[in-house]
Amino acid sequence: MFYSLRIRLLLTLMSVVVIAVGTVALFTSRATTREFQEYVERDMVRTQFVTNAMLISYNQGQGLKDLQATAEQLAQMLKERVILTDGAQKVLADSDAQLIGQRFEQDSQTKAVIVTLGRVEQDNLIANGQPEQVPFNNQLNQIPEPLPIAVQRPLNPGQDPIEASFISAVNHSLILAVTVAGLMSLVLTLVFSRRILQPIETLTAAAREMEKGDLSQRVQVRSKDEIGQLTHAFNAMVDGLEHVEQLRRNMVSDVAHELRTPLTNIRGYLEAMRDGVADPTPRLIGSLHEEALLLNRLIDDLQELALVEAGQLSLVAQRVSLSEIVEKATSAVELELIDKGLTLRCDIPADLPPIEVDPERIGQVIRNLLNNAMRHTPAGGTISITAVAADSEILVEVRDTGSGIAPEHLPYIFERFFRADRSRNRATGGAGLGLTIVKQLVKAHGGRIWAESTRGLGTVFTFALPIAAR
Repeated sequence: MFYSLRIRLLLTLMSVVVIAVGTVALFTSRATTREFQEYVERDMVRTQFVTNAMLISYNQGQGLKDLQATAEQLAQMLKERVILTDGAQKVLADSDAQLIGQRFEQDSQTKAVIVTLGRVEQDNLIANGQPEQVPFNNQLNQIPEPLPIAVQRPLNPGQDPIEASFISAVNHSLILAVTVAGLMSLVLTLVFSRRILQPIETLTAAAREMEKGDLSQRVQVRSKDEIGQLTHAFNAMVDGLEHVEQLRRNMVSDVAHELRTPLTNIRGYLEAMRDGVADPTPRLIGSLHEEALLLNRLIDDLQELALVEAGQLSLVAQRVSLSEIVEKATSAVELELIDKGLTLRCDIPADLPPIEVDPERIGQVIRNLLNNAMRHTPAGGTISITAVAADSEILVEVRDTGSGIAPEHLPYIFERFFRADRSRNRATGGAGLGLTIVKQLVKAHGGRIWAESTRGLGTVFTFALPIAAR
């Protein structure tokens, strides 16, 4: 279960959310508690300062008449309203001069620094949720007993039930926020993970069907993101595998056909001679020899192609001139060109830079291209070989005036056993390995090859070989 990508994604996102939100909540709680305590301490100091100022003003002045002036001065200094009440909650001084002589209710929402002069009953303060009074032993004029002063904040922060309730409420809100954030992240993770992982699950199901041999699987591309690119790559891979599988089946069929035809001929001739139907004449023996050579050539081509594709073909690289290779290759097919009534033209500049290649293998490339051109060019046609230096390469062209290649067949001409004529008639082509070997030999030398053709006008094969380093 824990190996599921969905579960791992869910646990990862949840862990990130819990750690992030939990860290924020922890620091927020500590910061809130610290700031609140500092606020309480500042409020206590401020209230005590106002109380002391009121006592000093009362003791040094003419009584309560100077308290109003003191309250107004303190309000200007503290930028906050100051209210002074007596033990009966009657307002003695108000910096805003609005509540003087009125009764001040303890549950009033008025924002001010409130100081009470006179004795306030303890039970009354506790019943109204107010902090205990703090006594001062100052003797005031016309007051026969010590004047107690009840301040509105306790001297020990954090011990007051109201403050503890406030901090508890903050912590409760933070815990609730963490819980809600965790639940929301869980829901969102489930929703988005399903949307993200659904294409992957579809790809997995298609891959399992491919594992069973079904190469018809395709997955619809629904987005252009990384998942969409992966889906597109998967479809391209399946197309390639299906094409390779079709080529493999065709190759097995083509190899069987190429081997069956000469073997059937050889078997038929031998059985005819064995039964006395045919005599071993030089012509018959020559036919048997030709069929044996065809088999030997096919097997050699297959072996050579296997070595090239496996990278095990031995190349004897030499620093040579391209004109020398072309001259030897054309000499080998000169008689066949005359027999077929074809004209060969060569245009190889003498000042071309040398190339470092295996002369025998590049000569084989040119011979194979010439044989392909002769096979598809009617009598009276022309075959030309040209070469030119371009940047760090030498481009070699083999052009014919033959029948050309259909556009739908052009992309596949370098594939093994590919024949435009599906009947595989020997009069229209060989085994379909010549161009495949040409491509692999050119690639083995670090070059590249391509073809251009116009139906009815001819074909041009071009291959590029790197110029030898100085």
